[in-house]
Amino acid sequence: MSAVDRQLEELHETITEAVPADISVTEVKYEGPELVVYTRDPKRFARNGDLIRDLASQLRKRITVRPDPAVLSRPDKAREDVMRVIPDEAGVTDLDFHEDTGEVVIEAEKPGLVIGRHGSTLREIAQEAGWTPEVVRTPPIESSTVSNVRNFLKQQREERRDILERVGRQIHREKMADEEWVRITTLGCSREVGRAAFILSTPETRILIDAGDKPGSDDVPYLQVPEALGAGATNIDAVVLTHAHLDHSALVPLLFKYGYDGPIYTTEPTRDLMGLLTLDYLDVAAKEGRTPPYDSEMVREAINHTIPLEYGDVTDIAPDIKLTLHNAGHILGSAVSHFHIGDGLYNVAFSGDIHYEDTRLFNGAVNDFPRVETLVLESTYGGRNDYQTDQADAEEHLKEVINETVEQDGKVLIPAFAVGRSQEIMLVLEEAMRKGEIPEIPIHLDGMIWEATAIHTTYPEYLRDDLRDRIFHDDENPFLAEQFNQVDGGEDERREITDGDPAIILSTSGMVTGGPIMSWLEHLGPDPKSTMVFVGYQAQGTLGRRIQSGWDEIPISSGGGRSDRLSLEVDVETVDGFSGHADRQGLEDFVKTMNPRPEKILCVHGDERSTQELSSALYHKYDIRTFAPKNLETFRFV
Repeated sequence: MSAVDRQLEELHETITEAVPADISVTEVKYEGPELVVYTRDPKRFARNGDLIRDLASQLRKRITVRPDPAVLSRPDKAREDVMRVIPDEAGVTDLDFHEDTGEVVIEAEKPGLVIGRHGSTLREIAQEAGWTPEVVRTPPIESSTVSNVRNFLKQQREERRDILERVGRQIHREKMADEEWVRITTLGCSREVGRAAFILSTPETRILIDAGDKPGSDDVPYLQVPEALGAGATNIDAVVLTHAHLDHSALVPLLFKYGYDGPIYTTEPTRDLMGLLTLDYLDVAAKEGRTPPYDSEMVREAINHTIPLEYGDVTDIAPDIKLTLHNAGHILGSAVSHFHIGDGLYNVAFSGDIHYEDTRLFNGAVNDFPRVETLVLESTYGGRNDYQTDQADAEEHLKEVINETVEQDGKVLIPAFAVGRSQEIMLVLEEAMRKGEIPEIPIHLDGMIWEATAIHTTYPEYLRDDLRDRIFHDDENPFLAEQFNQVDGGEDERREITDGDPAIILSTSGMVTGGPIMSWLEHLGPDPKSTMVFVGYQAQGTLGRRIQSGWDEIPISSGGGRSDRLSLEVDVETVDGFSGHADRQGLEDFVKTMNPRPEKILCVHGDERSTQELSSALYHKYDIRTFAPKNLETFRFV
C-alpha cells in the first residue's frame, strides 16, 4: 500500500469517528487539492451545517462532500426538489446532473440567491435533493468563450477526474528530501518587459510561474534550461499563472506539447481569458504566415488541466508548498501569488502585474500577507520619472481630445488591449456620454473586445465593489449601453464607419503589433481630422511605441508578402493614467504599506533602467536588500 493510500485510509477512519453514528462514509479520495468524502447519507450531512467546516478545520484540508452514486434520486425527481428550494427571482437557466459524482451544476442569472446567506440555500438543496450543488453564473452578455469552456469541461469530466486524482496523490505524497532550501530562477522578463517566467524550487518541488511571449519580438523564455523543461516536462510539478495577458500566458499551452501533464493554478476568469487570448495568438500567427508554436489542442489541454482557485483560499499545491492568490488590480482575475513553503520555513510572493490604487474596474492590489520574506515585484513603471497622470485628470484629457476631434468632424481611434484597458475606457465613455460631457456618438469595438467584455460580466465578483453591484442590476449594467457596437462585418463595415459621421473606435491590438488596428490605421492614418489616442503601455520595439515616438510613416502589408509605406497625417495623442500597471509611486506604496515588509525584493518586468532605479530606491528608502536580476540568474534564500 502506498503512503497516500495509507493516508486516505487513516483519514477515512478519522472522519468516520468524527461524524454522527447515523452518517456513513463510503469512500475518501483526493481530487487535486481537495479531499472528497462520499456518503450514503448526504441529506443528514447537509442538515448538520457545521460538520464540514469542523472537519476541514480539524484535518486542515479543503473538503467536498458528495453522495454515493448508489443513493442518488433520479435527475427528474431531483430537478423538482432543487427548483422547489431556489427562489424564482434567481433566474435559473440550466440544471446539469452528473450521476458519476452526484453533483448538480446550477446555472443562474443571480447565483447569490442560489447560494443563500452563508450558503444556507445550498445546504437546503443538498438536504432536499441529496445531490451536491455547484453554482455558476449565466453570462449577462452571451460569451462564446465561457460557453465553450463550460461545454468542453462537461465533456471532459471523466478524464478531468482522473487528472485531479493523479494531482491529488502527487500533492499529498510523502516528503522525500531531508535538506531544506528555496531558490528562484529567472527564465524571462528580467531587465525587460515580456516573456515572464520563473522557477520556484525546493528539494521537493518545482513550480513554474507564468510562461509568456515578448511583444514585438520573437524572444521566448529560457524554458529549455535544466531548471525547467531541460530535464524533461515531468521536472515541473505545477504551473501558477498570475494573469492571462500573453506576455505571461502565451506559452503555457506549449508545455503540454513537450509532455507536461500537471496542474495549472489560476483564477476562473484567467482560465477563460487564457483560452480566448491563446487561441487568438495562434490565429494571428497563422494570418501573418508564422508557424504557431503549438496547436489549439494544446490550449484545450491547458484548460483541462487548470484548477481554478478563488482569492484568499489557502491551497496545498505540493507536499511542501501552499499557494494563496490575492487580487492584483491589473486585469480580470489577475493575482498576486503567495507561496508558503515548508512548515513555516519561507514565504515568497510574486506580484505579477499590479495596480495599487482602485480603478473604475478593480479594487487595488492586495499586499496584506502574514509573512513574506522575498517579493518578486514588477517594475514596468519603476523608473525615476515614471509617474502617471492622476486617473481623473487622464479622463478629462481624453474627453477634451474626443470633443476637439468631433468638432472637426474626425474619428477617435484608440488601440487598446482587449482585456482590461478596453473595459476601463468603455466605463469612462459610457459615463461621459450619460452626463453629457462628450457627444453621444457610436463607440465601435473591434477585435476581441466585446467577447472579453462578456467574460468580465460573467465574473462580476472580481470587479470593483460598486461596479459589481451595478452589473447585478440589468438596467444599470454600463457595458450594455446602446452606444457600444461590436464590429463584425469585417473590412466593409470598417470602411463604412470611416466614411461616416464622427465615432470612437476601440480596436486591438493595444501595441499596434497586428490585428484589426492595422486596418483602421490604413483607413484613418491619412486623415488629419482624426486622432489616434494611446492609453496603454507601448513596449520597446512595437509599432505603437514608434508611432508614439513620432514616426509619420509606417510599413503596412499589401498582400502577397509585399510591404508598402503608409504616411500618417492623423493626430497622435498619449493619455497617461489608464495603465493597468502601478506607476513608480504605486510600486513604492505597495512595498511601503506591507506589514511586515519583505527582507528581499527582486525587481523584474521592466526595462534595465526601470528595474535598476526602482531597486535602488527601495533599498535606500526602506533598507531592504534589492536586486535587478538578469535572465537565468538563480537566487538561494534558505
